[in-house]
Amino acid sequence: MSELQRAIETYHDLLDDAVAQASQELLTAQQAKRGLFFGARPLCTVLRPRFLTKAQYRSLRQAIAAVMPAFARAHDLALRDPNFRAQFMLSAWEEQLVSLPMPYRASSPTARMDTFFVPQTSALKFTEYNAETPAGIGYHDALGEIMLGLPIMHRFERYYEVFPLPGRHHVRHALEQSYREWGGREPMRIAILDWKEVPTYSEFVQFQDYFRAQGLTCIIADPRECEYRDGKLYAQPAHEPGPPLHVNVIYKRVLLSELVAQGGLEHPVVRAVRDRAACMVNSFHCKVLHRKTSLAVLSDEVNGDRFTPDEQRAIAQFIPWTRVVAERFTVYEGQRVDLLPFVAQHRERFVLKPADEYGGKGIVLGWTVPQEVWERALRDALHAPTVVQQRVDVPSEPYPSYGERGLEFIERSFDTNPYVWHDAYAASCLTRLSTSALLNVTAGGGSTVPTFVIETR
Repeated sequence: MSELQRAIETYHDLLDDAVAQASQELLTAQQAKRGLFFGARPLCTVLRPRFLTKAQYRSLRQAIAAVMPAFARAHDLALRDPNFRAQFMLSAWEEQLVSLPMPYRASSPTARMDTFFVPQTSALKFTEYNAETPAGIGYHDALGEIMLGLPIMHRFERYYEVFPLPGRHHVRHALEQSYREWGGREPMRIAILDWKEVPTYSEFVQFQDYFRAQGLTCIIADPRECEYRDGKLYAQPAHEPGPPLHVNVIYKRVLLSELVAQGGLEHPVVRAVRDRAACMVNSFHCKVLHRKTSLAVLSDEVNGDRFTPDEQRAIAQFIPWTRVVAERFTVYEGQRVDLLPFVAQHRERFVLKPADEYGGKGIVLGWTVPQEVWERALRDALHAPTVVQQRVDVPSEPYPSYGERGLEFIERSFDTNPYVWHDAYAASCLTRLSTSALLNVTAGGGSTVPTFVIETR
């Protein structure tokens, strides 16, 4: 039995009905008190956090360190070479924005790599790079604090030392470093920017409370509540009393595609950032790598000579085979294939993903749909930027929950999503659970749990 499996079994053996009920009541009450909901649904519905051993967490960080130079090289090439950048399939407005000078060194000071790590085999594949608006950090920290206080954790810590992996301070450091590199000298005045009706609004409150506790000026603002005048960006949230805040740092949670769709390139926020009146994290340039076409650029054989031998090895090991859907020939597992007929014939091996969507929108898992649905999705993919990606192993573990039927253990699929800072290193890690084939916060049986590193006492 592995070290991880022993820890999981120990935790479950300690979880009798009385402790499970008390832990569930506290988990529910604390989430309600702290507003930890996705829309109206509690974020966490299970009684065990995700465990990683020290060796597993080290391997995860080493894998990120190995592959990030390849992403950085692809980003640099894309900004310098329009022909190479065309592979990312940016829209016209994205092309305009990424042609601006880089405001600071990192293309994505805050990011998240969505991966699948199979503990039994140590197989690890990076399936998406969220380089624009990585969510979940505030939720992760708050859920971690709650889980550490549960009665079951008090029992478990007699046998195991538990190390939380907080992330909010990394966001603060990313904002501060980016702002200084941008040229900021005044104290930061932060606006957390997104639509007021989004289901993740409660996480913005987590960050606002954290920033204010750190002595920073911070408000939550809707882009519709922003004004750009006299060379300055102002935000006047309806729920905040007093005069408008002169904002010099934007913690951008709104998607650029939605911002531009609402107000175009003359939106006050876009103009302020373009004119260097405010420092936005992440910048416009994050769009290059955020699009799922970035994984196709890295893994496509036509770009092999663009990367160093070390980068090529990291790509081969950690990036699943990914291609932009197009009428072309390519190489699959050493064989030259006609892409569309081959993918159509072997739907059980592949998944289709829109190049710039989120939350599982538009994803088609070939092994879950009839052949005619798959072929129709392939045809549709020719008319909008879409990638086809090789299916990866999705691990699962039993997770306990307590409800009307008492204590239950249900097998749930999970992903492993380390946060990446300054295009370089990983720290903290989001874990999502699901009873369905698709892993995201809206999936069936979906739950978010904190990730802890554990060690036997």
